[in-house]
Amino acid sequence: MNFFEHQDKARRQSRFLVVMFALAVVAIIAAVDVLVYFTIGPDPWTLFWATVITGGIILGASAMRTLQLRGGGGEVAHAMGGTRIDAAPSDPLRQRLRNVVEEIAIASGVPVPEIYVLEQEQGINAFAAGFSPADAAVAVTRGTLEQLDRDELQGVIAHEFSHILNGDMRLNIRLIGFLFGILVIAIVGRKLLYSARFARDSRNAAPAVLAGLGVVVLGYIGLFFGRWIKAAVSRQREFLADASAVQFTRNPDGIGTALKKIGALSAGSYMTADSEEVGHMLFSTGMGYQMFATHPPLEKRIQAIDPSFRVEELEDIKREMDRHAQARKAEAEEAERRQQATEAAEGIDPARLLTDLGGLAEQIGQPGLEQALTAAVMAAGIPAPLERAAHSDEWAQELVCCLLISPDSDVRERQLLQIARTLGGDSEEKVRQLYEAAAGQPRGIRLPLVEMAFPQIRRRPESELLEFMRLLDGLAGADGELDLHEFALTRLVNVLVRDALRPAQSASSGRRKLAARKPEATELMVILARYGHPDDPAGADSAFAAGMSELEGQVPAMPEVSGWAGRLDDLLSRLDDLRPASKHSLVVALLRCAADDEQVVDDELDLLRVVCALLHVPLPLMGPK
Repeated sequence: MNFFEHQDKARRQSRFLVVMFALAVVAIIAAVDVLVYFTIGPDPWTLFWATVITGGIILGASAMRTLQLRGGGGEVAHAMGGTRIDAAPSDPLRQRLRNVVEEIAIASGVPVPEIYVLEQEQGINAFAAGFSPADAAVAVTRGTLEQLDRDELQGVIAHEFSHILNGDMRLNIRLIGFLFGILVIAIVGRKLLYSARFARDSRNAAPAVLAGLGVVVLGYIGLFFGRWIKAAVSRQREFLADASAVQFTRNPDGIGTALKKIGALSAGSYMTADSEEVGHMLFSTGMGYQMFATHPPLEKRIQAIDPSFRVEELEDIKREMDRHAQARKAEAEEAERRQQATEAAEGIDPARLLTDLGGLAEQIGQPGLEQALTAAVMAAGIPAPLERAAHSDEWAQELVCCLLISPDSDVRERQLLQIARTLGGDSEEKVRQLYEAAAGQPRGIRLPLVEMAFPQIRRRPESELLEFMRLLDGLAGADGELDLHEFALTRLVNVLVRDALRPAQSASSGRRKLAARKPEATELMVILARYGHPDDPAGADSAFAAGMSELEGQVPAMPEVSGWAGRLDDLLSRLDDLRPASKHSLVVALLRCAADDEQVVDDELDLLRVVCALLHVPLPLMGPK
C-alpha cells in the first residue's frame, strides 16, 4: 500500500469514525431514556428533553474539545506535560533526538515538526500529533531518551513519521474530539460522586450518590464505545507503522529492540499522565490492561519484525539496561556520526543528489535508507552559523530572508532596507551576517533550511506571520522579476504558514478526478518541461511527451503558457483538490517528465519540490546516483 492509498484509506476511516460516533451517541441517549423511563416515568416530554439534553451535552463537548485542539499537535503535547526542545539543547540526549527527527523529516520531504519531551514519564513511549505535517509535533518520554540507543530511537521516530505521512495524525486528533463527547457523561458522573463527599449529612448525600452512580454507569457505556472505536481504528495501523519504520531504517533490530526493551522495563510503556484520550496515538500502550486495547499485543508486534523472538530474551535485555548509559554515549555518538557524514559529504553537491525519478513516486510516504543517508550528508554539509540560525527563535526569520538576498549590490541594499523597515535594524544586521555565511553554498540546501527553521517561525503571532510573508514577497520582487527559486521559497513558506495557522482546515486531498483537471495538469507539465530544458526546445518537447504519455497514454500538441508564476499559483490551487489516486497519477507523470533526460537542473528540482508541497504530497529526498 503506497502513500496515496494510505491517504484514501484514512479518508474512508474518517467516514467510518463519524458513523461509529453517531451509533455511540444513539446508544448513550437510548440508555439515558431507559433510565429516565424507569425512574421518572413514561412522560413523552420528559423523554424528549432527556434526549435533547444528553445529545446536546455530547455534541457540545465534542465540538468544544475539537476547538481546543485547533492549534495542532503542540496543543496535545502541552496537555500531556510536554516540554519543547529549545534552540540549543545542552542535554546530549535531547540533541540526539533533534538530530534524528530532523534527518527523518528532511529525508521524507516534510517540514520539521516541533519536538517535545515528557520529562516526568519513565516508560518508553512516543506520539505524533497534528492535523497536517505543517502543524505536527513529535513527543517522546524521558524513558525513551534514557533507555534507547540511536538506532532504537530512530526506529521509534520513523514509526511516528509513518503516522505523519499516512494521514493517521488527522484521524487521531479528530478521534480525540469525538471521544471526549462520548466520555463526558462519565466525567459528569465522577464529578457528582465527588461532590457527594461534601454533603452535610447522609440524607443530602444519598441523592447525589445515586445520581452519580447512575450517570457513571451511563458514562461507561460511552467508555465501552470509545475504546471499541479506538481499537477498530488504530490496531492495524500500528503494524503498518512498524513495517514502515523497518523499511525506512533497513534495520529491524532498531524498532524491534525498542519494543523488546518496553517488555523488559518495569515501567514498560505506561504513563503516569491520563492517557485515555491519546492512547490510540501512542507508540505503545499507555495504560494497563483494558478491554479493546488500542495496540496489538507487544509480543505479536515483536514477532512480526523478528520471527525468532522468544519471551525469555526479555530477562537478558533487562539485565543489560542502564538508564544512564545513553546519556554517557549520546554526545560522543553524535559527534562521530556527524564526522562520518561530513566525510561522506565531501565532493557531493546536494543540488545534484538524484535517483531514478521514475521510481521515486513509490517512495512517497515510505522513504528508505538511501533517503536517510542523504539527509545525514545534507545536514552535515550545512555551515554551523546557518544551522544555529535555523534552530533559533531570534534568527530563524532572518535565515529565510537571507536565502532571498540578491548578489547584485543595488538590489541587495533595497532588500536590506525592506528588512530594516519591517523587522528592524538588528534583523538587517543578522541578515547581512547570514548572507555571508550562505555565500557559495549549494542551492540544494536552501529549501531544507526553510523546513528546519519553520518550527521556530510558526510560533509567532498570526499578524507577524502574515507580515513576514508579505516581506518575503517584497524581497523576491525587489529586482522586478521572480525567478523559479524565489517562487519556490516564497510559496513553500506560504503553504506552511497557511496550514499552520488553520491546521483543522488543511487537507491532503480532495474529491476531484484527474479528468476534471486535465487542462491544469497539461499546463503544469509544460512549465516543468520548459524549466528543465531552458535552452533546449527539443528536450522540452521530449520531456513533455514523456510526462503526458504517462498521464493519459496520448500526447497532445505542446501548448504555450505565458505568465508562469501567476499560472502556477492558480494551477496548483486547483490541482490540490484532486483525490489521492489522481494525485498519484499526476506526480508519477511529473517525475517521468523530469527524468526524461536523466538529469535534473536546479530550477527543475525546486519546481518539483514546491509543486509537491503545494499538492500536500511529501516528496522524499533524492539519493546520490
